Amino acid sequence: MNWIKRISLASVALLLLVTGCTTVPETGRRQFNFMSPKEEMTLGFSEFDKMKKQVPVSKDPAANALLQRVGKRIAAVAQLPDAQWEFVVFDNKEANAFCLPGGKVGVYTGILPITKDEAGLATVIGHEVAHAVARHGGERMSEAAGLQVIGVALGAAVEDSRYAALINQTYGMGSQLGVALPHSRGQESEADHIGLIYMSRAGFDPEAAVGFWQRFADFNAKQGASTPWFLRTHPLDETRIKQIKDWMPQAKKEFRKQ
Repeated sequence: MNWIKRISLASVALLLLVTGCTTVPETGRRQFNFMSPKEEMTLGFSEFDKMKKQVPVSKDPAANALLQRVGKRIAAVAQLPDAQWEFVVFDNKEANAFCLPGGKVGVYTGILPITKDEAGLATVIGHEVAHAVARHGGERMSEAAGLQVIGVALGAAVEDSRYAALINQTYGMGSQLGVALPHSRGQESEADHIGLIYMSRAGFDPEAAVGFWQRFADFNAKQGASTPWFLRTHPLDETRIKQIKDWMPQAKKEFRKQ
């Protein structure tokens, strides 16, 4: 009966590949994503509600006003249909920010000293909004599901359970190092690229992005980050800065001074 199982799993994998192809705005990259925008937004809204209950919301009027000003300008140029934009400053020392599907943007107070000004914050928000526009979350979940189906199919193709376990273990490690992590770094670069375009269209000088990433690189250096490049989910800071400089001529053409 194993051959029937193999054919069924292969059919599922083929169906996912055929039905899960979409195109990323701005870059035109074809991606594997079988989640619908509505499904992604429902998850985004739910997770953001949980976040607001679990993490204190900042009451700093200056920080909140800054985020609202910058966030609304980025939202005005982002290609995110049916978005329900919401911008919240969370009182957390971590240097982080995010945008969940549906336009739910969170910025931690810990990153504000690094963003420094409106243009620096626009760099961050543009990047995070780009993740939502490019539907990177749904793509990651779709990719994980697809890899799991392939792994099960490989295991089912081997009669001896001892070899099947070894194949599954080797495949799991290989898919992480050879597919998942490189793809995550690729998504980060894509978000940098799209985010640079959005901040330019919103009237923020794209040159400010270089300054922000240099400050962020200095921050990371002080934290003593030493993860090998091939195990990172994000590109090396020097790689990001070089790529942003390469994209700068395109970004400057999009720059709309307000």
